[in-house]
Amino acid sequence: MAIKSATATIDLSALVYNFNAIKQMAPKSKILAVLKANAYGHGLERIAKALPQADAFGVARIDEALALRAGGVVKPLVLLEGFFTGDDLAVLAVNNLQTIVHNEQQLQAIEKAKLDRPLKVWLKIDTGMHRLGIYPEQFNAFYQRLKQCPNVQNDIVIMSHLGCADDRTSATTEQQLAVFEALSSTLAEEKSMANSAGILAWPNSHYHWIRPGLMLYGISPLLPNDASVSPVKPVMTLQASLIAIKAIRANETVGYGGNWQSTSDTTLGIIAIGYGDGYPRHAPNGTPVLLNGRRVPLVGRVSMDMITVDLGPAPKDQVGDVATLWGKELTVAEIATYATTIPYELLCNISRRVQTQYALP
Repeated sequence: MAIKSATATIDLSALVYNFNAIKQMAPKSKILAVLKANAYGHGLERIAKALPQADAFGVARIDEALALRAGGVVKPLVLLEGFFTGDDLAVLAVNNLQTIVHNEQQLQAIEKAKLDRPLKVWLKIDTGMHRLGIYPEQFNAFYQRLKQCPNVQNDIVIMSHLGCADDRTSATTEQQLAVFEALSSTLAEEKSMANSAGILAWPNSHYHWIRPGLMLYGISPLLPNDASVSPVKPVMTLQASLIAIKAIRANETVGYGGNWQSTSDTTLGIIAIGYGDGYPRHAPNGTPVLLNGRRVPLVGRVSMDMITVDLGPAPKDQVGDVATLWGKELTVAEIATYATTIPYELLCNISRRVQTQYALP
């Protein structure tokens, strides 16, 4: 009997397939592959090294970029939140890190810095999402100051971020694109707008650079009710073993708080995964788990280290059998819907105690 603790298997062939599928959608665009949050839970350095075709990688913060540099990754790296203090600028210059500029404080810090080499800058405009980015009326002044600053390379990238691109029916994306066009159309600089949803649903957002994140890892970035067939394959399969099987009688309860009660005699299976591994604690009764080719329902509350499923009255399952929590036949998007969250959160919440193994292309 071989018991398998919580294990995430990363299919690097699927990752490369997804990258190529994305490239086909925007063949004239360069690809900044987004690797923030430990490559959405898939392993920062391993994912970077599996994508030598990428033109650049995007991370959120400087520690992620430095980890990639320490791991031998030499591709251009872009800090998608920019830098936080002026003291970071020397580190950016030494490590050849590119930065987004999205506020006055960052611009002033670059202007005042004493650097051995100029920085590559991406200037971010808030075209309507109202998160990071300068206001449209600030654009001309920021652009001119960056162009005149000796600490900034001459080839600035103009960018923005789409807030509602996952919804094909929303007018917001076209409004954002109109603002972006009005500000940047006469400039010779490279431009970037499209996230995963923009790549898939809004071809006019592709420009010179696209920034795929969720799609790289095999999940559709569109709303769950969108009928589009996903062109990508899931990269992560999360599995764990059945560690106990026990019979219960009708009307008996299961788990903390006894929030599930059997309606008939049945058999329970206990699986070695829980919220301590990143499985969603609020997954409700009925959330599917794939076991021996069939779906069995979650019953009772998710514990830190275990979940319980209803195997039915006469199961053939055995201790040691491997259950799939999400993967190719049971998508993380479906589990996210049951747990009233989004796939991003489930992937990013995979904990350090989950074993990660890589299936090579």
